[in-house]
Amino acid sequence: MLTSSTRLLRLLSLLQTRSHWMGPELAERLEVHPRTLRRDIDRLRQLGYPVQASSGVAGGYAFRAGQALPPLLLDDDEALAVSIALRTATAGAVGGIEEPALRALVKLEQAMPARLRQQVDALRSAILPMDRAGPVVDASLLATLASACRDQVRLAFTYGDSRGRSAERSVEPQGLAHTGQRWYLVAWDLLREDWRTFRIDRIVGAPMVGAHFAPRMSPDGGDLKGYVSRSLAVAPYAEQARIVLHAPLSEAVHRIPPSVGVLKALDAERCVLECGAHSLDTLVYWLVVLDLDFEVLAPQALKDRLKAIGERALRCAP
Repeated sequence: MLTSSTRLLRLLSLLQTRSHWMGPELAERLEVHPRTLRRDIDRLRQLGYPVQASSGVAGGYAFRAGQALPPLLLDDDEALAVSIALRTATAGAVGGIEEPALRALVKLEQAMPARLRQQVDALRSAILPMDRAGPVVDASLLATLASACRDQVRLAFTYGDSRGRSAERSVEPQGLAHTGQRWYLVAWDLLREDWRTFRIDRIVGAPMVGAHFAPRMSPDGGDLKGYVSRSLAVAPYAEQARIVLHAPLSEAVHRIPPSVGVLKALDAERCVLECGAHSLDTLVYWLVVLDLDFEVLAPQALKDRLKAIGERALRCAP
C-alpha cells in the first residue's frame, strides 16, 4: 500500500499523462477505493492543482489549466529532456528567451536528485553547442504568430523580401515551421489568393491581429514541413539549375534534403535535380562536395564556372 504522500505524487503524475481519466480506472491504477481517490483529488485541489471532476457515464477526472501555474511532476526521463531543451534554448535561434531559459534551468537542476544531476553534468560536458546559424527571431513574435494559428485570426504585417523591398501583407495563418536555421510562417495570402511561405525574421514590427476566419484545406494535405521545404527548393533564386545525378533516386533523397531542390527519377540509375541559389559559386561548391558524378543541363554559365574551377584545381594540384 502506498503512503499518502507517495500516492498523491503518483496520482498527480497519472493526471498529467492523459487529458481525462475514468474514476474507477484511476482508482484501480492506484489500488485504492474510489472514496480514497476522491479525498486525494480534494487534497490536490487544496494544494493548487486544477483538477476537474465530471459525472455521468463518461464522468471522471481531468487536469485543467488554472489561474496560476502549479508545481509540475516530472519523471527522470522528462526532467532530463527538459534540461537539454532549456540548455539548447539558451543559445538557440529564438531571441528573448535566453535569460528565462537559464533561470528555469537553474531551478530545475537545483531540485534534481544526485543521480539526475550526474547525468546532466555528463550531458553538459559531452554536448558542445555550435555557433548560431541563421537569423534570430523574437520570442514574443513567435508567440503572437502561434496564437494566431491556433485561434484562427487574421494577421496584417509589413514584410521585407529578399531584395529589401517592403510590402503590407494580410494573411490567414496556418502554422509555423523551423528548418534548423530559419523560422517560417505558412499562411493564406488574402491579396494573392494563394498559400505563401514567409520568413519570420523578415516580418517588420508587431503584426496586427484581425478578425476570425474560417479554416481552409491545408496545403499538401497538412504537411506544412514538406510544403515549406518544397517552397524553398523552388523559390525565385537568381540562379536556377537542372542537373543529372548519377545515382538512383532512392540514394539521392538521403543526400539531398527537400529544401535544397526537387528530385525526379530519370531511370533506374540516374535522377534529375532542379534547384536554385543566389550565386553560381554556391552551386559549384555544393555540387563538388556532394561526391556524386553529375552532368549540368542548365544553365550554361554553371557549366563554364565548373570548367574554370576544374582547370584551376588541376593547376594547383598537378
